Amino acid sequence: MADKNLVCKDCSKEFVFTEGEQAFYKEKGFENEPQRCPECRRARKQQNNNRGFRR
Repeated sequence: MADKNLVCKDCSKEFVFTEGEQAFYKEKGFENEPQRCPECRRARKQQNNNRGFRR
């Protein structure tokens, strides 16, 4: 596996999906690559936490 450059679906910034992250996703059984950059993932998680999801 090699690092992959992906584009965030929220902010359209390019981000790197590292070899280590890919191994983690595979280990967890995730079949899809991330669609959001780490910053947008963090912001979305915070937004969901503020709405009372996943508590």
